[in-house]
Amino acid sequence: MRRFLMITIMVLLTHRQAWAAYPPTKTLDAPPKKSEVADLRSRKSGDDWPQFLGPTGDSRSRETGILKPWPKDGLKVVWQMPLGDGYGMPTTSRGRLFQFHQIKDQATLSCVHSETGKKLWEFGYETAYRDFLGYDNGPRCSPVVDDGRVYLYGAEGQLHCLRVIDGTMLWRVNTSADFGVKQNFFGVGSTPVIEGDLLIAQVGGSPKTSAEVFTGRTKGNGSAVVAFNKYTGKVVYKFSNELASYSGPKLATINGRRWCFVFARGGLIGFEPSTGKVDFTYPWRSKVLESVNASTPVVVDDQVFISETYGPGSSLLRVKPGGHEVVWKDDVRKRAKAMKAHWNTPVYADGYLYGSSGRHTREAELRCIELATGKVQWSEPRLGRSSLLLVDGCLICLSEHGTLRLLRANPKKYDLVSKLLLKDRRHEKERKELGLPQPRLLRYPAWSAPILSHGLLYARGTDRLVCLELIPAKNKALPK
Repeated sequence: MRRFLMITIMVLLTHRQAWAAYPPTKTLDAPPKKSEVADLRSRKSGDDWPQFLGPTGDSRSRETGILKPWPKDGLKVVWQMPLGDGYGMPTTSRGRLFQFHQIKDQATLSCVHSETGKKLWEFGYETAYRDFLGYDNGPRCSPVVDDGRVYLYGAEGQLHCLRVIDGTMLWRVNTSADFGVKQNFFGVGSTPVIEGDLLIAQVGGSPKTSAEVFTGRTKGNGSAVVAFNKYTGKVVYKFSNELASYSGPKLATINGRRWCFVFARGGLIGFEPSTGKVDFTYPWRSKVLESVNASTPVVVDDQVFISETYGPGSSLLRVKPGGHEVVWKDDVRKRAKAMKAHWNTPVYADGYLYGSSGRHTREAELRCIELATGKVQWSEPRLGRSSLLLVDGCLICLSEHGTLRLLRANPKKYDLVSKLLLKDRRHEKERKELGLPQPRLLRYPAWSAPILSHGLLYARGTDRLVCLELIPAKNKALPK
């Protein structure tokens, strides 16, 4: 608590100056509803990865034909690029890759050719965001691509819409100023989603009378979730006094009806995304002040799984219009939990969930649990905190220290197929002559789940994005 009070005092001294740097809302001309974007790909099979956690929002890929096991000399490095500050993964669309990061004092979107890394264009804006707890100051969210537009949600709360072909800004909204957002522990970190003509985002603003920074007594002002017109940035609806979390909204169709689930700071909200009509709220959060909900809900049929790492653990709900029922939940009185997902989102396969469980590196375990019961099937320790991608019956696991692993999605055991520690081959000759080891290519903290698009696997460490060939071009991934 003493540490938190010291941080609060420091922030109060600098808060007004830092956040005054962000201009008020500015709306520019809306783009046409349909835009022709040239396809730059030579790899015609496979899927784009246009949003956080992929086209289906669950870190699962439909592509097939991956190399398994991996070659003895590792996967081919197709290209790589240095990164500025930030934690988010890129997204891809029609041969373009969009990486949001911070270069010096500029929040920057770099658009490169997805197959070669060749720079196409960049867009940047000045940011004065500073992390309260000493983590880096870069963006936490991934870009979101929708037809001819790409959306950015910065750590300081700036929401931008740009034109895909050249980075021209179409509109921007300063959510922090417009909704009274009080900067919390790690800034803004929930990537928005597109639903029809709407961009749905966690905002979580507060009344002007609230303290200047986030505290345990901060109240909401009805803007937990805000839906913007994706063409203009105008507010279509907003609701709930919850505050924002770091979990992404999850869209789903259940029994013919569209849903959106937001795992906000205080718990899960289920609502109709086209109207903002709330079906239910389900309280689920730790009593610890310095705690967050960061794992995105997992939807399987009519069931929704949520998990956090600071206290209550996990729960599975069955939802229906107007309500929900609890299938199972971890016992808050017991230390043992089914799963304690931190920032990673577990992935589902054939009745089971696979995910990293544990708050700290030393205690984290890769774990498989039965969805229907929460029963732990197996746990593998000493991998550090890890993030997963499910593809072709396998899990691609990236540990926070930069090791890639290929596992079979096997509920009976931890089933390792291949392991790869990428080395930085730059200046290899000189380092050998001096007797120096080659450093890791993916350096700690590698906290983002790998993504797969048209056979190419993208993984990032703290300062570098690496593109690897997971499916050779001659292999058949998916029909065009």
